[in-house]
Amino acid sequence: MGIEMRNAMAVENHAFAPAEPKVRMQQMPLTFLNEGSRARVVKVRGKGDVHHHLENLGFVEGADVRVVSGSSGNLIVEVKGARVALDKSVASKIITC
Repeated sequence: MGIEMRNAMAVENHAFAPAEPKVRMQQMPLTFLNEGSRARVVKVRGKGDVHHHLENLGFVEGADVRVVSGSSGNLIVEVKGARVALDKSVASKIITC
């Protein structure tokens, strides 16, 4: 078999190789994270004053967050170098992955 034929077969085999599966990160509310966990903010649900306040605190798309501690769903989280206390209802509006 000539070099040209082997190269053609290699190209052909490569072209039909199965695509690697894409890994999707599971999205979940901030309240589902365990103490010490890190995640990235995907979105902040809701509208109005609470949504605007969370954005001002640094909970914006792409922001890294770390759960410092939690008790009964209430959390202390670190975002953009600051520690913020959130009650369960507000923390559930922050979707992470």
